Amino acid sequence: MKTVKQVLDAKGHDIWSVTVDDSVFAAIQMMAEKRVGALLVMDDGKPVGVISERDYARKVILQGRSSHETRIKEIMTTEVIYTAPTRSIEECMALMTEKRIRHLPVIDGPELLGIISLGDLVKHLIDDQRFTIEQLERYISG
Repeated sequence: MKTVKQVLDAKGHDIWSVTVDDSVFAAIQMMAEKRVGALLVMDDGKPVGVISERDYARKVILQGRSSHETRIKEIMTTEVIYTAPTRSIEECMALMTEKRIRHLPVIDGPELLGIISLGDLVKHLIDDQRFTIEQLERYISG
């Protein structure tokens, strides 16, 4: 059973973040540049929220607001749900499904280690299944 630490070690520990006072436009621009669907919102070096493409679509576009004038603190999700690096992929997928989130910061004590997405977890599950299938095919074919 793979852990979150193994997923982070494979994908990298990059953390893309913005501050509460940045514009939503700056956040969306960074998401596009980094090819990610969410950013951590940091204040004084600590995660205080998450802003996602979903937040942008629902709280800016659909409400006719300006992304240049709207601050991140106005639309971010303030409940930061996170996980420990020792948790399994399956546990994290269950947590993300239950909480209806797609991105999960990884925190070990006071240290922010990275962020994983549902896509990262699915990729690792598929890779593990592919490996198992290949091993079984080799075993069967002798």
